[in-house]
Amino acid sequence: MLLEFVRTHTVPEPVPFVPEITLWQADEPIALWEQTEAAGVEQPPPFWAFAWAGGQALARYVLDHPDLVSGRSVLDLATGSGLVAVAAALRGAAPVTANDIDPLSLAAAAMNAELNAVRVETVEADLLDAAPDAFRVILAGDVFYSREMAGRVLPFLRRATDAGCLVLVGDPGRAYLPSEGLVERATYDIPVVESLESVPIRRTTVWQVLG
Repeated sequence: MLLEFVRTHTVPEPVPFVPEITLWQADEPIALWEQTEAAGVEQPPPFWAFAWAGGQALARYVLDHPDLVSGRSVLDLATGSGLVAVAAALRGAAPVTANDIDPLSLAAAAMNAELNAVRVETVEADLLDAAPDAFRVILAGDVFYSREMAGRVLPFLRRATDAGCLVLVGDPGRAYLPSEGLVERATYDIPVVESLESVPIRRTTVWQVLG
């Protein structure tokens, strides 16, 4: 049922800034967003149906720097479409775990892994209170979009760094991005869905989180 929902509302298309990767993406993003909101159930917004700027930047960075993930265990936190997980798997990371609390997100991530012929494990859980040391690399795109999310995710990422993980985040200047404890690794101008972002291009930075 979940797979069918994703398939019904998306089409396979290359990611604008990462054309090596094809994702199931919504061709009418606002209509899908409105349909999800109108469902009247406890359903998160369809973040899984779009290639967000932070994820595109992280995926690009991982593809261009395979030594960061090759042969290492990787967690794609709040995976959305699974874009970053797919990029890590394409560059030899293993195992790769795509994590989200939305079952539709994980259905999309599984479909996108299959579409790109890579292996990605999916975990439906809130991991932010868990120990992060099961992974060598943690990747998180567009996770600072709300005060509540930032307040929970930042301590998790800091603990991961303290445990020896490489932690990278992709962020296009969201309101709750922390102002310190980050080192810039790359900056890109990312094509985005204008109807969602109000602009066609977002300058997006890949940051390394310090402990």
